[in-house]
Amino acid sequence: MISKQEILNASILIVDDQQSNVLLLWEMLRDAGYTCIASTNDPYAVCALHRKNHYDLILLDLQMPSMDGFKVMEDLKEVETDSYLPVLVITAQPDHKLRALAAGAKDFIAKPFDLVEVQTRIRNMLEVRLLYKKLGDYNQVLEQTVLQRTAELRESEARVRRLVELSSDWYWEQDENGHFTKIFGPVLEMLGIQVDDALGKTRDELGASWNEEERAKLEANLATRRPFLDFVYSRTNSDGSRQYFMVSGEPIFDPSGRFTGYRGIGKDVTETMRPPVSLTVVNNRST
Repeated sequence: MISKQEILNASILIVDDQQSNVLLLWEMLRDAGYTCIASTNDPYAVCALHRKNHYDLILLDLQMPSMDGFKVMEDLKEVETDSYLPVLVITAQPDHKLRALAAGAKDFIAKPFDLVEVQTRIRNMLEVRLLYKKLGDYNQVLEQTVLQRTAELRESEARVRRLVELSSDWYWEQDENGHFTKIFGPVLEMLGIQVDDALGKTRDELGASWNEEERAKLEANLATRRPFLDFVYSRTNSDGSRQYFMVSGEPIFDPSGRFTGYRGIGKDVTETMRPPVSLTVVNNRST
């Protein structure tokens, strides 16, 4: 909302070639409590003044001999880049009202002046103008906030990637159908999985034999959408070697509570699962 003081502090420019009209409007505005009022009798100076001061409202007389108000509004459109022309026209010609509104004016004041009408129209237009400016400022702040949050998100993602690299071999995300949607690290290479981008499916390329019991437990966790920590499962490769993998994961839900997939980390723990090498000491005794 716009406060009364904000309206009274708004900047206003009076444009009229008749100094008597300028003084009359000036006194009306001062008596109403407005504090920032400027004026000019020269219509050619309006654009330069508005470019410098960015008035919240321009009270513009249409009937001026050297340059009428319609031409002033046409020139002001080149200055007012946000497409909102804060002009309240002053006219004694009823047939000029519609033409002025079509030219970009937001409202009009009829001559001779009616004090209540003038104050009401000025107040209403200033309230709309200040709300429009606040909306523009809010949109600018919102845009900057979005850019800042996006940069923070990218930085956070980079930190997560780095932490994953330090603490595990890979990070993964899957959708609700089990398809990989995000991967950091050589998860596919280590698991021997190839992704068919066209179908969004995966297949095992190593011809390995997974431990079915362990695999069933893992798939049971996934099917029931339960989190799991440091789950170890193994497979036997085609060359007879045994590989062990340790994975941790958690389900992902959207704000409405709908399941959207899984995310987690994993690593190859084959080296840590191998039995220690025993050393046999043979004592040679000479007989």
